[in-house]
Amino acid sequence: MGVLKDHPELALFLCLALGYLVGKLRVGPITLGGICGTLIVSLLMGAWAEVKVSDDVKTVFFALFIFSLGYLAGPQFFSNLNRKSLRFFALCFIELVSVLGIAYGLAKAFDLDVGTASGILAGAATESAVVGTATEAIGKLGDLSPAQIAQYQGHVATAYTVCYLFGLITIVLYTSQIMPMLMRINLADASRELWEKMRGGSGHGLESDERAALPGLVGRTYLVTRADGRTVGDLEASLDGRITVEAVKRGSKLLPSAPGLRLTLSDLILIVGRRSHTIEAGRLIGPETPGIPGLDTPLASRQVAVTDKSSHGLTIDQLQQRHPEFIKDGVYVTDLLRNDQHLPATGDTVVHRGDVLTLVGARSGLSKLVAKIGSVVKNDATDFIYLGLGIVVGSLIGQLVIRAGDIPMSLGTGGGCLVAGLLFGWFRSRSQTFGAFPPQAATTLKDMGLALFIACTGLVSGPQAWPLLKQYGALLPFAGIAMVLVPATLSLLVGRKLLKIEKPLLIGAIAGQQCSTPAITSITQTAQSSVPMLGYTITYTLSNFLLPLTGPVLVGVLGA
Repeated sequence: MGVLKDHPELALFLCLALGYLVGKLRVGPITLGGICGTLIVSLLMGAWAEVKVSDDVKTVFFALFIFSLGYLAGPQFFSNLNRKSLRFFALCFIELVSVLGIAYGLAKAFDLDVGTASGILAGAATESAVVGTATEAIGKLGDLSPAQIAQYQGHVATAYTVCYLFGLITIVLYTSQIMPMLMRINLADASRELWEKMRGGSGHGLESDERAALPGLVGRTYLVTRADGRTVGDLEASLDGRITVEAVKRGSKLLPSAPGLRLTLSDLILIVGRRSHTIEAGRLIGPETPGIPGLDTPLASRQVAVTDKSSHGLTIDQLQQRHPEFIKDGVYVTDLLRNDQHLPATGDTVVHRGDVLTLVGARSGLSKLVAKIGSVVKNDATDFIYLGLGIVVGSLIGQLVIRAGDIPMSLGTGGGCLVAGLLFGWFRSRSQTFGAFPPQAATTLKDMGLALFIACTGLVSGPQAWPLLKQYGALLPFAGIAMVLVPATLSLLVGRKLLKIEKPLLIGAIAGQQCSTPAITSITQTAQSSVPMLGYTITYTLSNFLLPLTGPVLVGVLGA
């Protein structure tokens, strides 16, 4: 025990390791997750060893977490600010009003201190970030002594732990099991039907360890029989430029593939294009042959961010028609990435500014196109200038204080860094030539920052956990369940009766408004489909931004 007290960094990382181990334990469809596991372990270790951790350490880790969260969510958050997504805004509004109202009502009815009420809000809403924003806001209440601040901040962590556990179980069971019964649907069948309606010819998304068995862009070699006497340019034009003749072999010689080259009987030619078009070309050329040694042309690949304003709103077909280099130089769009969503690169897919297109073709043709429509994405190493500047800006925003009557309202470092992360992430997505923060790096920093912040909080709060549990033991589970059921049920009624949201999307959206990853995991398992994710991503992004701001609001109102 003495070693842990003298070396808090040892206790901190021990909580991280043991917490994630506890978080892996599964009971039916329920797993606590690493964050909740870390908080449980750190509370127990803090009560046993009384480890002291500097508040500055917590602030640094929380700033890293919350900025990374905003950075990842920024592009999708702003892209969802449109008319089509307004109906999902209503669900997030229901969530915000409900959890704030219930937390405030419980605080007044049971005379709860500001820390316990904030912990109930954070835990029942299963939003870990509220722990940080509320804890920070409590530290800025001017009429509390240092001892009271420490006590109330400890109550945040304890109340969060209990309410999170009951809130998590409730939201998982309610969305994945009970809601489909209430709406009288088989979630798997309803998801499949909706997918067929929405699909438009595109297939299911691939898992991380899967690849397409039938790739879209292919190269095929053909023996010229039916195309005897036709020129290369004539052959390409007959298929509207959908294929390119990359190489021609006549006997033992490789000939340059010029538009005026006339094909002769028994030539071997390499065709590149989308599979359906190369198959159609084969009908005009002759029988397909196995790969021919020497008859191959390497194709370069580029990820290009669309920055050209005139390209925004065009379909891929229209984009190719506007830039003849696509057809002339044999360059193909094989993938379209919007934020973190891969969209089918079909001719009628609409391109938005900031989308990342994967272009494949001859190197010279690629270079010409990149200069016209955008710039090559640079995402190989973190731009620490951009990252550091973003956190500085967020910290400055957090220092601003706005008074609503006698109530001082401040975002604090956490809320400020969240806003800055959203803006910096969105601004980066507009061109993607600066401010690189690779998604894996951002996710690692986000998860590690939150886990270590939670560990710091739990270690400091451990000694106050047991007295609070004895005082409010029955209230905390009740609050955790009620603060899930009330907003979720209201959203279910409003979503179906007024907003007419499709049932699988609505169930996913309700899990998203609660920011519950375990819930959407259970839902997609029940649905045997990723369709509910389409509703989840919109509300999850909005609630991830809005719910952390409820911490300072509740603290400001109760602490006034």
